Amino acid sequence: MDRAAFACSTAFFHDYSSASHGALCLPQGHVDYIEKVESFSYSDFFRDYLIPNHPCVFSAKFTEGWGSRRNWVTRDGKPNFDYLLQHFGKAVVPVANCDVKEYNSNPKEQIPLKEYISYWKEYIKKNYHSPRGCLYLKDWHLYRAFPEQDVYTAPIYFTSDWLNEYWDAIGLDDYRFVYMGPKGSWTPFHADVFRSYSWSANICGKKKWLLYPPRQEEYLRDRHGNLPFDVTAPGLRDSSIYPRYAQSCPPVEIIQEAGEMVFIPSGWHHQVYNLEDTISINHNWVNGCNVAIMWSFLQDELAAVQREISEWRDTMEDWHLQCQVIMKSCTGINYKEFYNFLKVIAENRISVLNHVLDEEASAKNTHRAATSALGMLHAVFDLKRTVQVLTSLNANEDFKKLNPKSLSPPPEALLHHLKAAIDTALL
Repeated sequence: MDRAAFACSTAFFHDYSSASHGALCLPQGHVDYIEKVESFSYSDFFRDYLIPNHPCVFSAKFTEGWGSRRNWVTRDGKPNFDYLLQHFGKAVVPVANCDVKEYNSNPKEQIPLKEYISYWKEYIKKNYHSPRGCLYLKDWHLYRAFPEQDVYTAPIYFTSDWLNEYWDAIGLDDYRFVYMGPKGSWTPFHADVFRSYSWSANICGKKKWLLYPPRQEEYLRDRHGNLPFDVTAPGLRDSSIYPRYAQSCPPVEIIQEAGEMVFIPSGWHHQVYNLEDTISINHNWVNGCNVAIMWSFLQDELAAVQREISEWRDTMEDWHLQCQVIMKSCTGINYKEFYNFLKVIAENRISVLNHVLDEEASAKNTHRAATSALGMLHAVFDLKRTVQVLTSLNANEDFKKLNPKSLSPPPEALLHHLKAAIDTALL
């Protein structure tokens, strides 16, 4: 990140909540298309899309060097089933049935990839019909299972990725996925985990995206407060069931072609269709630009849990701890783990600063010093955003009930350490 972008970022720092949610509707549903790799910098992306939380589409030029685009696709642009079977056939993969609704989602099962590809071939042969329904391979952790494979390299725009940085560090999970599905497979209406950003690159095939900016989903709730399963269902026009639907903006629509990447901003609800037989690479990610949104989401999730089990508040001695347990089972994280998440990222950034300062002290040429300065500015930005959220977490009454002084290091000590590191870096 250059100094101009860093200056831009600090201007947004003190008023991030308004910048991150922006206008409720984009003008005429416009989404920018980024054509050329050489004329679009990380600073451009940071300033124009990450900070204002706006979607965009990257051309196929940004992915043309990926191994998956060479090897996973036949000459006529179809999935290369033979290659996939040869290299991944023994893998067990999660598969959802798009024809069945279960708790506002699709039920999943685990099956061998070779079985899924056999089904997919038969499904195509029978004109996209099967007694098994329309099956969609979703959320396959291929990167974690096959790290040695030449599949893709995350573009620089998406490399400030705190979710995967943290889960890689603790060795338990990741948020890198492969999706594969036939024409007609789809994903119901949702917002991404932790209200994270996501990016999705089509290796082959074509998708249609329907996007709703933050807060637009409130107009789509039914009279009981539930979000729809399918935002294209005719029933949404029934005002006795969906009383605020008429106030909603039309969705932003994107048609994503083979090789193109879509950036989905934080908190944007969306619904996605495969218009052709499609394979895609998808990441969920959080960084300094949207970690405050993640923290806001976690507070809302805990409040929802507390409402659900409020009747036991006075009779259950460890009620607040049980709320944390339920929250983790629903969202994948609780307040103590969120603190550890912030701590790991912060400690990594301090290591970056120490390394950069050492390099600058001994730099032999201006090129090396300039490279170090770019890393330092981004690390300082990340630390400032961490301090902002950590300060809010430390003041939170529910967090105080978890005995935060028992954490290592205690939040007050960590905050002091981070502020000192920022001050030293900016001297």
